[in-house]
Amino acid sequence: MTGTRKRTPKAEPGTVKAVPDTAKATPDTAKAAERAARADDAVAKHHSDLLATMLLIRRFEERCVELYSAAKIRGFVHLYIGEEAVATGIEAALAPEDAVVSTYREHGHALARGVPAASVMAEMYGKSTGCSGGRGGSMHLFDVRRRFYGGNAIVAGGLPLAAGIALAEKLRGSDAVVCCYFGDGAFAEGEFHETANLAALWDLPLLLACENNLYAMGTPLAVEHAQTDLAMRAASYGMPAWAVDGMDVLAVESAARRAVDGIRAGHGPHFLELRTFRYRAHSMYDPDRYRTKTEIEQWRAHDPITALTERMRNAGELDEATYEDLDARAQQEVARAEAAAESAPVEPVGDLLRHIHTEPAEAQP
Repeated sequence: MTGTRKRTPKAEPGTVKAVPDTAKATPDTAKAAERAARADDAVAKHHSDLLATMLLIRRFEERCVELYSAAKIRGFVHLYIGEEAVATGIEAALAPEDAVVSTYREHGHALARGVPAASVMAEMYGKSTGCSGGRGGSMHLFDVRRRFYGGNAIVAGGLPLAAGIALAEKLRGSDAVVCCYFGDGAFAEGEFHETANLAALWDLPLLLACENNLYAMGTPLAVEHAQTDLAMRAASYGMPAWAVDGMDVLAVESAARRAVDGIRAGHGPHFLELRTFRYRAHSMYDPDRYRTKTEIEQWRAHDPITALTERMRNAGELDEATYEDLDARAQQEVARAEAAAESAPVEPVGDLLRHIHTEPAEAQP
C-alpha cells in the first residue's frame, strides 16, 4: 500500500511566510534575552575594568621614567611596562581577604591590588604620606589594609615570607589564598625550591606566580636554566602547574581563577608560569645591552593593552571615544598622584627613630 506525502505549498512571490508559534516571543524567552543582555553588559564592564587597570599601570610607569630622569624619584626603580596583564589578571581572581607578597618590581602589583596611586607615588618620592611612610621607596611598598605585604628587594626573598603567611592562614582555618609574585631569576634560588617543597608537603594555600620575562637581570633564561620549562619543573614538587600567556590578560585571569579555586578547595599550592616580557631595562640604572631592539619590538607586537583593546573593539564593547576616556582618566589619576606627592611633607627629623624598635611595656603590678 502506497501512502501519499503532504506537500508544503510554496509561498507566492512577494509574500512572507508565517512564523511558527514556537518561534514567537514569550515571557520566558524575553527574560532569557534580558538575562543574556545583562550578562553581555557585565562582561563588557569587566573587560573595561581590566583595561582601565592596565592603562593606569602603564601611564604610572611611563611618568615614573620622566620623574626619575628629573631626579624627583631616586634610588633603584624597576618598571613593570609590558607585564601589566599579569598583575591585572591575577588580581581579578583574588579576593580582598587574600594576601599578596611581591618583588622589587611591584608598582603594578600594588596598583592592581588597589593601593592608591597617590600613596605609591608619595612613597617613591620618600614622603611621609607614602604607603610605607616614605621609608621604603620603590622596592618596599607595603599596605596592611589591603593585605599587600611588600615589596622585597631580595631576589626570592618574598617566597619564604609568603609560605609563612599561608601557613598562618591554614592554621586559622581561613579560606584566604596567599599569592606570591617572583621572577624566573628567583626560580634558580634555593628559597624557591625550599618554599615549593614545604608548601606542597604542608598543603599550603599558596599561589606561586612566576613572572617569566626571560631575563634574570641581564642573564637570559637559557643561560641560567638547563631546563627552561619552569612549569614542568615546579610540577615535580607534586603541585598543579602550567604555563600561561602572560601578555593576554584574559588568559591570565582564567588561569588564576582555576588555580585559586583549586587552592580554596583544599588542593594545596598551585604554580603559574606567566610568560611575559618587560619592555624597559631591568632597572633605571641598567644600560640594557643584552637584548636586541628586534626582540623587544617582537614582544611589543603582542602588547597586552593593545590585545585587549582590539578584542573589545571586535566584540563591539569599545569605541575610540571610550578608550580615550579611559586613558585620560588614567593619566589624570597619575597627575593627581604626582601633585599630592610634590606637596606632601617629609618625615620630621624627630621621628626618624620611630619603627626602629619598641619600648618595653611598663611592668604590671
